[in-house]
Amino acid sequence: MRWRGRELIYFSGCDYFRMAEHPAVLKATMEGVKKYGLNIAASRVTTGHHKIYEVLERKLAAFFSAEDALLVPTGYMTGIIVAQALAGNFSHALLDERAHPALLDAAEQLNCPVVKFKHRDVEDFKRAIARCGRGTRPIVLTDGMFAYDGSVVPLKSYLKILPRDGMVLVDDAHGAGVLGMKGQGTVEFEGVSRKQIIQCVTLSKAFGVFGGAILGAKEMREKIFAHSRAFIGSTPLPLPLANAALRSLKILRTKGKGLRKKLNQNANYVKAALRKAGVELPEASGPVIPLFAKSPLKAALLKKRLLAAGILPPFVKYPGFSSGYFRFVISSGHSQAQLDKLIKVLKNS
Repeated sequence: MRWRGRELIYFSGCDYFRMAEHPAVLKATMEGVKKYGLNIAASRVTTGHHKIYEVLERKLAAFFSAEDALLVPTGYMTGIIVAQALAGNFSHALLDERAHPALLDAAEQLNCPVVKFKHRDVEDFKRAIARCGRGTRPIVLTDGMFAYDGSVVPLKSYLKILPRDGMVLVDDAHGAGVLGMKGQGTVEFEGVSRKQIIQCVTLSKAFGVFGGAILGAKEMREKIFAHSRAFIGSTPLPLPLANAALRSLKILRTKGKGLRKKLNQNANYVKAALRKAGVELPEASGPVIPLFAKSPLKAALLKKRLLAAGILPPFVKYPGFSSGYFRFVISSGHSQAQLDKLIKVLKNS
């Protein structure tokens, strides 16, 4: 990362496998520009369809072992599109109090009361279900892997409590490609059936490209085409990016196991060294390391020390927190020397 004429180590962003700069992915993007042009220039429900969307959707469904996949323009829109398609079908929307803003926007589209429950708290989730009353049909909205600290939703526990006709909408933007032996995300990581789950993913994190996808039953696609204004009225993913996503998906399908192994090794290496040095970290599975400074002065001092070590300070103000904090995102592309630099600064912070 270049900053004020300096080249700094980048522990920010969520390009977990550095696919956004992978030569094959960049090449596929340019090939897509030459072959397809840039823009389909119409909604998919009118004249804006293209065969490459069908190919990418089929391969995404296969990668995630889902019945069907539907491409949408951005990851942020996935939950909103689903919610518009299912509006009026549920009695209550249960929302994790630290859910991503995209899920807050989605909950507003469901046309039912919204009940918040404590973050990843199974007992409070159970109480929230009870508050809805008997004979209700709730839909749960939650992140899969929470980006603020890398923790994973206790999906298996939720499903044991959820009524049989309830559903879970999982925003798996950060879990997709990262969690699970096959990279299928939170659903695989938690070892649960897809029967009551709609999984929303982005192509801009682990896949390094752009756009989003909704994974679920074929019936979901039909409802979206019929009822989602956000989908009906939007232009689909630019064709070169669809071509790039196909290449990225192929790389993660053939080399993903090794990339995930390296990612986990890097993250675990840093976490273990920091814990050994007495730094308190949450027990989280994802490659994210949150660090809360005890005062604005200490935050300023840490920023100064990070810059002195050649590291861009990843200070963020994440939704749901009253103040900012440092969020270090580890990637499979970080070198041993880069990780050691980070450890040296943080263990003395």
